[in-house]
Amino acid sequence: QVQLVQSGGGLVQPGGSLRLSCAASGSISNIPFMGWYRQAPGKQRESVAVMGNGGNVNYLDSVKGRFTISRDNAKNTVYLQMNSLKPEDTAVYYCYRNDGKYSYWGQGTQVTVSS
Repeated sequence: QVQLVQSGGGLVQPGGSLRLSCAASGSISNIPFMGWYRQAPGKQRESVAVMGNGGNVNYLDSVKGRFTISRDNAKNTVYLQMNSLKPEDTAVYYCYRNDGKYSYWGQGTQVTVSS
C-alpha cells in the first residue's frame, strides 16, 4: 500500500514562505515522477511542480522563480519550498507520485496566503 504523508502548510502573509514535505512509504529513487499539485476553491486541480528521477522539473508558469521542488531519495521525501507567496497561491496542495502506471496522492494540505 503506497502512502504519501504530507506536512507543512498553514497560514502565511503575502510575501512569506512555507515548505511542504511529502514522505513516501517506500523508496522513491526509481519513481519516474514525484511532485505537487494544488486545487483552489472552484477551480480544477493543477500541476505546480513535477520532478523526474533524472532531476528534470516542470513548474507552473505562475510559480517559476518562487517555488522550488526537491527530492531526497535517501529519506523518501519530496519538498516544495514556496517563497514570495501570493494570495492567489491559496489552495489545497497535494503530493503526487506516478510510477508510470499508477498515480497516488497525499492527503492534501491547506495553504492560505492572507494578510
